[in-house]
Amino acid sequence: MELIIQDEKEEGLLQVLNKFPEIGIDEVGRGAVFGPVFSAAVVLNEKNGLALKKLGVKDSKKLTSKKRNFLLPKIIALSSDYSFGQSSVREIDQLGIRYATELSMIRAIKKLKDNPSQLIIDGPLSLRLWNGQQRNIISGDSKFTSIAAASIIAKVTRDFLMEELEKKYPGYFIFKNKGYGTKEHFSSLKTNGITNLHRKSFLTKLKSI
Repeated sequence: MELIIQDEKEEGLLQVLNKFPEIGIDEVGRGAVFGPVFSAAVVLNEKNGLALKKLGVKDSKKLTSKKRNFLLPKIIALSSDYSFGQSSVREIDQLGIRYATELSMIRAIKKLKDNPSQLIIDGPLSLRLWNGQQRNIISGDSKFTSIAAASIIAKVTRDFLMEELEKKYPGYFIFKNKGYGTKEHFSSLKTNGITNLHRKSFLTKLKSI
């Protein structure tokens, strides 16, 4: 079951009506050309959700790296539960990015202590691999604290992995571009070639590589 909500101020109303913890899920790295895609799930009660909102939790893309790193331990401390999952480059190339992203979400969900009664998912696309109730919220990371918190966990975790992978794959500026297809990254691909962690299905249009 899915419900797409676009323009309403949903968060407070949803919590009042349902009286359930808010369980948000988000992904990061979907548009990158290098490395896995990450997803995170965060379970928040109303009180802790409001506390995190006051601390500045919002869409990870709107925060500096320093602010995300500051908020991460706060999210971990105040969430009732949290988890993250990932899908590999091989899965992305073989299954396609949407299915691989869904797999990373399911892996995150399965790591939660309790099976969620309802998920709140960022974006308009339903999680086809999930049989339970779900709400798909366009720009959900700007409307729900649990989704915003999940985006921060996923972003910080994946960024840390990218910085570690820079040591193994120098010359691609991974520490800087975090695996996304910047002009500098594409230029380095032409010089150094494609690694086993580059998504070949994403690079088919680069004729000169």
